[in-house]
Amino acid sequence: MSDNSQDIIKEAAAAAAVTGSLFSTFDVIMLVLLLGAAVWWLYSSRKGNKKDEILLSKYSIQPAGSIQITENSFIKKLQSSGRSLVVFYGSQTGTGEEFAGRLAKEGIRYKMKGMVADPEECDMEELMKLQDIPNSLAVFCMATYGEGDPTDNAMEFYEWLKNGEPDLTGLNYAVFGLGNKTYEHYNAVAIYLDKRLEELGATRVFELGLGDDDANIEDDFITWKDKFWPAVCEKFNIENTGEEELIRQFHLVTHKTDEVAPNQIFTGEIARLHSLQVQKPPYDAKNPFLAEIKVNKELHKGGGRSCLHVELDITDSKMRYEAGDHVAIYPINSSELVERLGELTGANLDEIFSLINTDQESSKKHPFPCPTSYRTALSHYLEITALPRTHILRELAEYCSDEEDKKKLLLMATNSQEGKALYQTFIVDACRNIVHILEDLKSCKPPIDHICELLPRLQPRYYSISSSPKLHPETVHITAVVVEYKTPTGRTNKGVATTWLAKHKPEAGKPLPRVPVFIRKSQFRLPLQTQTPIVMVGPGTGLAPFRGFLQERAHARVNGKDVGPNILYFGCRHRDQDYIYQEELEEYERNGDVKLNVAFSRDQAQKVYVTHLLEKNMDELWDIIGNRNGHFYICGDAKNMAVDVRNIVLKAVQEKGGRTESEAVQFLKKLESMKKYSADVWS
Repeated sequence: MSDNSQDIIKEAAAAAAVTGSLFSTFDVIMLVLLLGAAVWWLYSSRKGNKKDEILLSKYSIQPAGSIQITENSFIKKLQSSGRSLVVFYGSQTGTGEEFAGRLAKEGIRYKMKGMVADPEECDMEELMKLQDIPNSLAVFCMATYGEGDPTDNAMEFYEWLKNGEPDLTGLNYAVFGLGNKTYEHYNAVAIYLDKRLEELGATRVFELGLGDDDANIEDDFITWKDKFWPAVCEKFNIENTGEEELIRQFHLVTHKTDEVAPNQIFTGEIARLHSLQVQKPPYDAKNPFLAEIKVNKELHKGGGRSCLHVELDITDSKMRYEAGDHVAIYPINSSELVERLGELTGANLDEIFSLINTDQESSKKHPFPCPTSYRTALSHYLEITALPRTHILRELAEYCSDEEDKKKLLLMATNSQEGKALYQTFIVDACRNIVHILEDLKSCKPPIDHICELLPRLQPRYYSISSSPKLHPETVHITAVVVEYKTPTGRTNKGVATTWLAKHKPEAGKPLPRVPVFIRKSQFRLPLQTQTPIVMVGPGTGLAPFRGFLQERAHARVNGKDVGPNILYFGCRHRDQDYIYQEELEEYERNGDVKLNVAFSRDQAQKVYVTHLLEKNMDELWDIIGNRNGHFYICGDAKNMAVDVRNIVLKAVQEKGGRTESEAVQFLKKLESMKKYSADVWS
């Protein structure tokens, strides 16, 4: 302890002695001890801070994943770098961020230097000051997620706009939304944002753009931006500088063997170096938990397809889940595809490199954790199986030695009808990824580092949890169909996560395979009262969350609670092939825990689906949702099944509930707002 600390305690003791008439001996002792503890804490924290400073000063190479203190004033960044365009993004899967980057990059062609900004990392109240920068413009690329919700990184900004009344007079803005028409709340966030900004006094520079991921969101985006830029030019009286200039956003640094210590090289960590070796809670998207795969078994009994039941051990993770939540898995790309990409580019996949942002003001210093090897980047950080968007094709064209190959790529990168049609057939319909493109356009030889810059970041795959913590508090169960299909080019494409899972099954005498995971909370919840009746519609793997629901309700019954009716509609192709969890479901039925309605679509000449069974039981359906305050749940395909089911519910409300069409729609909307009609669907 320092001399100063000892002096403070002595003074405190002396003061206590003087006031002895006011305090007992015990009080004096306690006072001295408390003061001593306070001084010790202050001294220790200062000492700890000094240690941290010494440690930090030793690092010569700063890993991308390390925590950095960054200035959150986007206004200062714009002013210091002479920019006037800021593009904010709300992104859950990376597409919104990608579109924002493309817009900011294109701004150079229109004499508007731009920067990309994450609203979560910015002081968004500064929007009120943006008008102080001449000819300034804010663009928002905002995705809608879940049931009309903003993405995680845009939530705080969304709530600020919704609940506050900032004066945004003088703010110039434009909005492009990313959504999916198969979902009920199509582009709800972008639509609200566009309207709300205008209400708060901001000036709309160009009309709201809506991208539909169920159709061709790339086409929607380039069509919108090709009209957006002329509107910007007219607004600010500026001109297109001419032909686009292809500028690399990141510059390559190749590290020599002895330049970077092995323990400073990223080997698959999502953000923090060594986070998978030294695990520290709390666990989330940037810090996943490395869960052991305790069980990994096949559920199908035949038919040529595969469906996995996987149990992940979350013991000691302090992660908690509820029935209806999602678990996210960080997959690893196929080693065969990675090797093939290395061959096609002539790369040394074990070479250590870093990609460093040429924009000094950007908060995103690297596209993924660096330094790392090309093998790690292609395996853990990049979507090598994704269908490349048009801006990637535009850049690949520069590496073609054959003019026909170059013309083909350049045409697909245009907004012409011919270009769009070729992109649809050559890329989308043929399901060509970057490997396939390089195989088929043999003169295209891009450097591996540019491919690493261009490809989007590998995203976690989300699965509805198929268990209840009431029965399985230490494990999370997944039910997933292994994705594998033939393409028109004769190739076999495979799903990244399910293919990896299928190859990693526990083996006797060997360490259990492990996979990085985290829990994502959901609004898909059982009623608080166990006696509330529920109807569940979940064909195929749509059964997953309802398995958890049934486990929970059966547990409640066993523990003496009054449990309401549980009605399940499940469908598959054949009873003897893909009737997953058949024994469990039939056991629940024998125990009175569920009323089963099962459709086997191909066991008879006339196909029968869950929608046919539901339509036959509209009296029961209306009784539960109209008379008994019940809840209705649907999980599975958003594009067809969910739409058909919704229409049957509307039909039941009209025919059995005596409502008009408009009244039925309002009734269903009310159920949704009260969380009595819930959907967990995907397209």
